[in-house]
Amino acid sequence: MTSGTRAQLMTVGELSRRTGVPIKALRDYTDTGLIYTAGRSEANYRLFTTDALNCVHWIGQLRGLGLTLTEIRDLARDCPQDADLIGPRLAERLRHARHRLDTRIADLHRIRSRMDEFETTHHAELAGRASTNGWDEDPRRCADCA
Repeated sequence: MTSGTRAQLMTVGELSRRTGVPIKALRDYTDTGLIYTAGRSEANYRLFTTDALNCVHWIGQLRGLGLTLTEIRDLARDCPQDADLIGPRLAERLRHARHRLDTRIADLHRIRSRMDEFETTHHAELAGRASTNGWDEDPRRCADCA
């Protein structure tokens, strides 16, 4: 490696500073093959080219769209050099991520409905006033049972 090439390389700390991604996450990305190192420094630090900046950016973009690291890794593995495949495969992964999101939203709506029902049923108790129906059980009893 020439000194000119070495000057263009960055350590994991520099990559972290430039991308805002924690060092631990970058190490995980490297260990699982999502980004590649250009080797190691004399002090045994991982070294990265500026290509790693783009990779980390895209990982962040795809994570922000709801893809898991496993899905991103599978996408990279399935379409390493064939740009024609990446669009349809990404669309498929996005459909799965959307389905997960829709399921989670439905779950959250069900929780919110149960919360609304609970608050309606126990309005007086939640306001600090006694009521005629009271709690089914004293919630403080749970701590006594432990």
